[in-house]
Amino acid sequence: MALLYSLCCVSFSALVIVALYVSPVVSTSRRVLGDYGKLENGFRVTLKHVDSSKNLTKWERIQRGIKRGNHRLQRLNAMVLAASGDSAEVQAPIVAGNGEFLMDLSIGTPPNSYSAILDTGSDLIWTQCKPCTQCFDQSTPIFDPQKSSTFTKLSCSSDLCEALPQSTCSDGSCEYLYTYGDYSSTQGVMATETFKFDSVSVPNVGFGCGEDNEGDGFSQGAGLVGLGRGPLSLVSQLKEPKFSYCLTAMDETQKSLLLMGSIASANESLGEMRTTPLIRNPSQPSFYYLSLQGITVGSTRLPIKESTFALEDNGSGGVIIDSGTTITYLEQAAFSVLKKEFILEMKLPVDTLSSTGLDLCFTLPSGSTQVEVPKLVFHFDGADLDLPAENYMIADSSSGVICLAMGGSSGMSIFGNVQQQNMLVVHDLEKETVSFIQTQCQNI
Repeated sequence: MALLYSLCCVSFSALVIVALYVSPVVSTSRRVLGDYGKLENGFRVTLKHVDSSKNLTKWERIQRGIKRGNHRLQRLNAMVLAASGDSAEVQAPIVAGNGEFLMDLSIGTPPNSYSAILDTGSDLIWTQCKPCTQCFDQSTPIFDPQKSSTFTKLSCSSDLCEALPQSTCSDGSCEYLYTYGDYSSTQGVMATETFKFDSVSVPNVGFGCGEDNEGDGFSQGAGLVGLGRGPLSLVSQLKEPKFSYCLTAMDETQKSLLLMGSIASANESLGEMRTTPLIRNPSQPSFYYLSLQGITVGSTRLPIKESTFALEDNGSGGVIIDSGTTITYLEQAAFSVLKKEFILEMKLPVDTLSSTGLDLCFTLPSGSTQVEVPKLVFHFDGADLDLPAENYMIADSSSGVICLAMGGSSGMSIFGNVQQQNMLVVHDLEKETVSFIQTQCQNI
């Protein structure tokens, strides 16, 4: 079985193969009820890609994203080594770090606007704060807690302080260190503050007020909003067990979306919903692990042992879904089989000369406007995800190549955001499921 991938005269173009659905009207977000972020309805926030403001082609954005994804994969592997006790060099608890999308928010009273990295692979919410002993350059003024009437330091006995991977106590206040595995980190005091998302103000959100922040990639925003499964994350603090996002393709002008709270599932009528259970990994409790049981290319179910994607007793292996990693990475043994099948079914010469950053590329036929590509289906537990062609093949007609937007990894596998584009991805922490609905994000 195959799909047609259309090429246009522009440097990068793909035929959208997903069906279009009509979105129901979503009511506007209302104010907060209660004193600790319990939302009456929820809110929606537009997201922008970290490279959206740069004058780049989609191909260039993909290549930059691949480089960041490789770094993120190295962080994740370092985490696994640290958790399993195989790395003597790792001395501090580490988390995933960075991401690919930014969200706008305001902090404090009166509110100050910021743009923060959205990260489903970590928990802590933090921003840079005065006085800064070490801060990276950011486009907005650094938050000054002395100018906010709602800033309150957290005590050392607070639940959020005790949930930190590493903290100390100074004059009764909780101080934190959060390390991201590549020598990037944030360090400062834990506090609560009023956060504003779109039109919704949420009081008493626990966050890190970072006075010493170091690392590559953070300067794309003014901090980070963690959406992991742990108690420090935004989704946990809001006491709303559901959030969803819809990520547009990198070459589209439409904004991506994050939906929090009860409206996160308000668009489930967009189309057929495919749901798979979440798996818990005690050694990596923040990550969203899925059970991947197999992969089909064309009409061929690949001869991959199901244990290839299994979560090991020591916390290694497994498959996570991650919005902050650009392409999908499969355990190397599985990727080698998938790569071999794509070479058989594409019936195009393998390109070995172009420097694309991707592992498998093919030479486009001269003058062709359409290329036949094999279907790709991920068989998650209870959910067969049949991907549109543009979610796994990327072409650059100026270079004359079409490439598979996937790579190999050692140990952990990651289901990346290119594979998730133009899908409503619903995380339900109460039911412990992830659901996929193929749609166009502008319809939500």
